[in-house]
Amino acid sequence: MSDQDDRPAASSRTLDLAVATLIFLLGALVIYDSWRIGARWAEDGPQSGYFPFYIGLLICGSSIATFIRGLSDAKAAARPFVTLGQLRMVLSMLVPTVIYAGLIRYLGLYVASTLFIGLFMIWLGKYGWLKTALVSVGVSVVSYMLFEVWFRVPLPKGPLETLLHLN
Repeated sequence: MSDQDDRPAASSRTLDLAVATLIFLLGALVIYDSWRIGARWAEDGPQSGYFPFYIGLLICGSSIATFIRGLSDAKAAARPFVTLGQLRMVLSMLVPTVIYAGLIRYLGLYVASTLFIGLFMIWLGKYGWLKTALVSVGVSVVSYMLFEVWFRVPLPKGPLETLLHLN
């Protein structure tokens, strides 16, 4: 690792404030939607948004308290939450995984999984093409046999499976 990898990417305070803000927005959404569907007491009892409305208030209140605590915590401002090197490692896993999840819809689970496993074997594992092809295709074939044939659990398929009449 270089010296640049040891530099903080974000402080604990920054992440505390960001998460508190996101949770506040989630609570505000719960409050808004609960009020929209009815958060009052009717003649026959509470409306469907009554209890979620108060839970949304609790979520917003606790996130405000967390935000205020985060603003006043000088130690958290100095303490790094993640370094640049650590963030790069996390993103090197997160970005391909998000792409993989998106590709499942268009390529099907088996083709997307073959590509995902192959990418990681070559890129991070530094394996050769033959071993990568055998393992990534083998895992998908075994998964297909296990789920589709033996357990009869249909999983998302794409154009290749349709072409091969595996639907």
